[in-house]
Amino acid sequence: MESLDAMWTTSAGAEAYSRDYANHLRGLVEALDFPTLAAIGDIIDSARRAGRTVYCVGNGGSAATASHFSTDLSWARRRPEHQVTSAISLVSNTPLMTAVANDIGYEEVFTEQLMHLFRPGDVLFAISASGNSANLLSAITYANEHEGITIGLTGFDGGKMKDACQTSLHVEAPLGMYELVEDVQHSVCHMIATYLKRKAIPRST
Repeated sequence: MESLDAMWTTSAGAEAYSRDYANHLRGLVEALDFPTLAAIGDIIDSARRAGRTVYCVGNGGSAATASHFSTDLSWARRRPEHQVTSAISLVSNTPLMTAVANDIGYEEVFTEQLMHLFRPGDVLFAISASGNSANLLSAITYANEHEGITIGLTGFDGGKMKDACQTSLHVEAPLGMYELVEDVQHSVCHMIATYLKRKAIPRST
């Protein structure tokens, strides 16, 4: 199988490239640390049952995934039998984020929000390809120092986030292929959210 980097610089057609991309993606999904993925699901489920809140953060494509994940955790399609997770995307308040970025600095756009919301036992769910975003690392440090639970989804070599988070799931994609990392991370979020939705339905004995 030709490397994606090689195909990117050759005249390979769209079908050949797409098939190779899909093969790489399949390999990355199959290589996931599924015990850690399961542990993350259980952590969020415990937070739900304890009435705690999950705060989701990310930048760029990871911000979109963070917002999507928080929606999936919160939305129960008006079915009262669902015991939904309290989840908030910290990337969704654009006026507040730009105010903090302008007045304090972009590296504090998430931490400043956590200072007014975060409580012991809450969960910070951080998503990043590089794992080196200053605003994520700042928020992780804050959550760790305030009796929170920190979960990270990282790519490539994991960056600083891999060790900063209490629990980390790493996608070891080819360097520079952000799209592959984001694809797998989005799939991971869907795996967790759909599992939790099914687990949150009370079952009759």
